[in-house]
This record gives sequence, C-alpha cells and structure tokens, in this order.
Amino acid sequence: MIPLSALAERSRQASVEIPDADICLIVEGAYPYVIGGVSGWLQDLITHLPDVRFVIAAIKPGAGLLPFQLTPPPNVVAVVEIGLAPAPAVPRAIPDRIAVPIADALVAFVATGGADRLATLIDVIGGSTRPLAPGDILSHPAVFARLRRHYQAMLPKASFHHYFWAMRVLLGGLLAVLTTPLPRAKAYHTISTGFAGLLAARAARQTGRPAFITEHGIYLLERQIEVMMADWIGDQVDTGLELERSVRDLRDLWVRAFTSYATACYDSCDPIVALYGANTAVQRRLGAAAERVRVIPNGIDSRRFASLPDQRDPAHPLVALLGRVVPIKDVKTFIRAAAIAHAERPDIRFVVLGPEDEDPEYAAECTRLVEDLALTPVFRFAGRVRIEDWMAKIDLLVLTSLSEAQPLVILEGGACGIPVVAPDVGSCREMIEGRGGADSGHGGIVTPLVNPAATAAGILAIAGDPAMRLAMGETMRERVRRDYDHDTIIDAYAELYGSLIAR
Repeated sequence: MIPLSALAERSRQASVEIPDADICLIVEGAYPYVIGGVSGWLQDLITHLPDVRFVIAAIKPGAGLLPFQLTPPPNVVAVVEIGLAPAPAVPRAIPDRIAVPIADALVAFVATGGADRLATLIDVIGGSTRPLAPGDILSHPAVFARLRRHYQAMLPKASFHHYFWAMRVLLGGLLAVLTTPLPRAKAYHTISTGFAGLLAARAARQTGRPAFITEHGIYLLERQIEVMMADWIGDQVDTGLELERSVRDLRDLWVRAFTSYATACYDSCDPIVALYGANTAVQRRLGAAAERVRVIPNGIDSRRFASLPDQRDPAHPLVALLGRVVPIKDVKTFIRAAAIAHAERPDIRFVVLGPEDEDPEYAAECTRLVEDLALTPVFRFAGRVRIEDWMAKIDLLVLTSLSEAQPLVILEGGACGIPVVAPDVGSCREMIEGRGGADSGHGGIVTPLVNPAATAAGILAIAGDPAMRLAMGETMRERVRRDYDHDTIIDAYAELYGSLIAR
C-alpha cells in the first residue's frame, strides 16, 4: 500500500506525474478529510472494488493542507487536491483578446448555465498560449468591467461591494476547477453537482470520456437551503413594506450560480444516479434528462451485526440519535422531544452518538439546552463512537435532520432490528414504510420536520410498547436484507464502471 504520507505528498506536488486510473472519483468537501457519510460510502466502494484503479479529485475550501481522516486503499493511485480559494499570488498579465472573451463567457455561464455555455468558457480559457490561474483572470480590468455591467443589470439596488466579493468567491471556485490539471482516467464519477459536478462536466468536454453522477442528496437543494438560512449573506436590498420580494438580491445571485453549475453537470453526465425514486423526480425537475436517471440505493452488509449480543435494558429503554452535532441534524429538536418524552416516561434514557467538533458553537448550545431542560441525568453526548459497541444497547433510533438522502444509520439500525422515528426527508419514508404494494409493514414512525411534539409522540409510542418495538424492528431487519444488500449494490457499480470504461 502507498504510505499515507507519500500519497498526500504526491497529490500536493504539481510536478509529480500521476498514473492513469480507471475511474476518477470527484468529491467536494468530504473524502478523505471527513469520516462518515459520503466519505464512508466512498471508502467502502473503493475497498470492495480492488481491481479498479481510482484517482481521487478532492475539492476543498482553500490551498492549505488538511489532514486525511481516512487512509485511501491500495487501489487509489493518487489524491489530487483542488483548493477553491488558491493561495495568493501575483497575477500575470493576460492580453485583452484573451481576457475579454473569458469575462463574457464567465458571466454568461453563471447567468444561464448548461453544457454549451460551459464548453464555450472552457474553450476560451484553453485559447491562451500558457496555463492561466484564477487570479490572472479575476484581476484583469476586463473582468471587473464585465462584472460592473452584470451588477447594473441584475442587482442595481444592492451593495456593489457585497456583489463584487460574492462573485469573486463564485468565479474563483469555478475557475479553480476549470484551470487545475485534470486527472487522467477512463471515466469520471462525481458525487455531487456544484464544483465537483463542474469538474466532471469539464472532463467530459475535454477528454471525450464518459462522466456520471451519484447524488446522495440533491446538492442544489441543500445549497439553496443554506443560502436562504445564511446570516452572512444578508438581504442587501431594502424591500420596504413589501410582503413579496419584487427585486433580486445576493441570495438570488448565489442560487442562480449553483443552478447554472448543476445544469451543466446534468447535461454532461450519463447516467444520473439517485439513491431512491423520489430524488429522480427532483433531478428531472431540475433539468436532468429523464432517460438518463436511474436508482442505485446504498447497501449494507448485515453480517457485521449478526453476532452482536442483546445488551438492552428493559427497565431503561435507550433512545439514540446517530449523527454529527451540527445544525443540519437539528439536534435541538431531538433534545426538546426528549424533554417531552421524559416528562411522561422518566425511565427512558437518551444519547447522541456523533462528533461534536465540527461546529463547537452549536454543540455548546445543545449542551446548554440539555441543562436548561433538566435532562442531564438521562441525556448524554457520547461523541464519535464505534457503532458496533452501541447497537446492541439501543432500543430506538431517532433522526431529526433537516435534510437527508438515504441515511445509513437507518440501514445499520434496521440490520440490528432497531425501529426508527425519523422526519419525512430523503428516503426515510421509503425505508421505514416500504415501497408500496405488498411491502406494507412499517419499521417505525415518520414525523413532520422540526416537530419535537411529534417526535416525542413517536418515541413514547414505540418505547412504551415492547411488542410494537419488536415487530417494527423485525420489519426493518427483513427490509434491509431484501432491498439494501451490500454485495448487490457493489456489483451494480462494478457493472456500471465496466460499461463506462468500455465505452
């Protein structure tokens, strides 16, 4: 195996020649810097396809080094790191005949998106006789002049200062993925739209080789939620007493840009994979061609949990939330639901199993909320854990996430015969209630979003009825074995990779 230090060094030196790979996996803000979620899925996929040679294109926020949290398997030939905000450097001069078409193509692509606009942008950047850096382009007066015209047409009532720096961030990331050396592979597999999807679209354009996407969640919708909730953007336009906004602001700018990026990715990728049926409908609504969409769910190896002894305490049922302590997981709703349930059933215990270091401020707020609600004797934050050490102790799993795709924790709990209470997001309903038809048994209770009362009612209904808890747990166990078998899913990707490489 390539030592981790050597692999990292190879990826961080542009002068080092990177071997060709079968598949280039393109991932943004996850592997190999984060544990769990998409990163865990990728590690498992790579490990179980040892005959496929992978190169990882790892997109990260800036040029600074980030520690690897996962050790890439031996069939990863390199990890190429791409910083969206490269290190500062003195810009080099670009002739006006190159800069002006680039400026026009940049604004046109951000405004309208699509593979054709992206192809034009790629071609005009490639028209330079020497490689261009993002700073070379963004510092040119022609780009500033083009941005001023775009601002006056789109956001004349907003702050130009805020507009300019928002566009610098958006265009800087765009140019980073369009000017970085492209890893060589026989096919390109992106795990989202966004900047990762742009790199896949660029690869398809420049190499003529196939690109495809597997979306665990719908990246565009997640970015829209973040933009609407972000206090760092702020509404820069005074709408007075209007109840409906009739003017555009910086939030519209961010959403429009990510929509353009997603459109280019969907136009360039075939197939377009989702983890469950409802998301294929969303992808089509967002511009994906209907004939390209397909479903490949996540899978799980139930054998991991086959020999776990039963360590549950009938006198004190344990209710667990498995997830990071971050706002998107809405841990505060779980805490408030725990308070409601505890008032009726003081014997129930609660635990959060997941890291608290990703958003220390939010984690501190959650800890204070537990104290304020007098739950400290029955509520615990256990931090990052080995789930096999806990599954045998858990009576009920609870999710309160604002957004999910196909939560692995539901499958892991289901493999252990643990029922679940979860909100109606992602594929939670499909996993808990089945896909319809003869598959009518319920493996838990689906609740509305951000609803502590409904979550508490689900906890009390299942935790208070051992027979219901057992029946729902067995329903989940059988559904996981039948519909989410790990080996079947790995075989599906092996077949897909083989067909794309042959193409």
